[in-house]
Amino acid sequence: MKRIVLTACLLTSAGVFAQDSAKIIKNALSPLTVSAYVEPYYTYDFNNPLSNTKPSFIFNHNRNNEVNVNLAFIKAGYDADRVRANFAIAVGTYMNANYAAEPGVLKNLFEGNVGVKLSKRHNLWLDAGLFPSHIGFESAIGKDNWTLTRSIVAENTPYFETGVKVSYTTENEKWFLSALALNGWQRIQRVDGNSTPSFGTQVTYKPSSRITLNSSTFVGNDKPDSIRQMRYFHNFYGIVKLHDKVGATLGFDIGFEQKHKGSSEYNMWFNPTGILRYTPTARTAIAARAEYYNDENGVIIASGTPNGFKTWGFSTNFDYRIMKNVLWRIEGRTLISKDDIFINRDNIMTDDVTSVTTALAISF
Repeated sequence: MKRIVLTACLLTSAGVFAQDSAKIIKNALSPLTVSAYVEPYYTYDFNNPLSNTKPSFIFNHNRNNEVNVNLAFIKAGYDADRVRANFAIAVGTYMNANYAAEPGVLKNLFEGNVGVKLSKRHNLWLDAGLFPSHIGFESAIGKDNWTLTRSIVAENTPYFETGVKVSYTTENEKWFLSALALNGWQRIQRVDGNSTPSFGTQVTYKPSSRITLNSSTFVGNDKPDSIRQMRYFHNFYGIVKLHDKVGATLGFDIGFEQKHKGSSEYNMWFNPTGILRYTPTARTAIAARAEYYNDENGVIIASGTPNGFKTWGFSTNFDYRIMKNVLWRIEGRTLISKDDIFINRDNIMTDDVTSVTTALAISF
């Protein structure tokens, strides 16, 4: 997924923002690298829920009114001419929320994959294991995203996936093509009772250094065979460098899932997202985001309300790079729903919520 896009995202930033997501500790003569990342944060939800947890569809920076760690990991990477591999273990509230369905030690496996180059002449690879998702323009690593918090669609599409993928990059690096066989929708271990693999594709086109266009798909069933409901999902986004200091990201996601096993009728959900980013200096950046998520039938986000989940989101954030490997961020965000889906400290339902979040992204 999201790793292919990260390079494109950073190209729209100026100066130091185009650096790697982690400082590499590397012997120039060795294909082995070691890196680390940690992101402590504090967020305050003005509804101040009794549970001290943000709404259930938020999976990053979700612990309210406390200092916590969203994600901290250590990673080893191996990259030789014909073989590559990655292994990373992680902790944090991101891991707690996104890996809740995984058993045992898998709850802390952030990445684990190996790849073999299939051709001496062409950039054709076969990779297998756990790797970042091929869907969307945002990743789990906060500093690689334009905004501090994740968009609603990023929070409710896979951050990671497990399976096998074949990928090809053209010699001029304008095209990236990938086909995947997966264990499910953000799964390491397949759902009990499920015997059907899922599939995905990704096509990324970069006609110039200023434009990136991406199309990603997912087809599969993420439920036991006894209640099988096929899901068809498409993610499209474009990243455009409008000016040396201004970039824009526009995305649109749409999905369909069978209403019940064997049904010819489908429930639909969709989501448009737009982000505008301005980098006035090499150390600073400002971003604004607008988004809308419509899931009337609760396929992905079940609200249990008459109109389903129909929510607007608006945010703005400021970034300041304190040092080469230390980024401070602060963001204000408001979510406004058609129905009363948020709850305050007095257990009163409301249709909106505003929060402020700040974080440090530190890489080694």
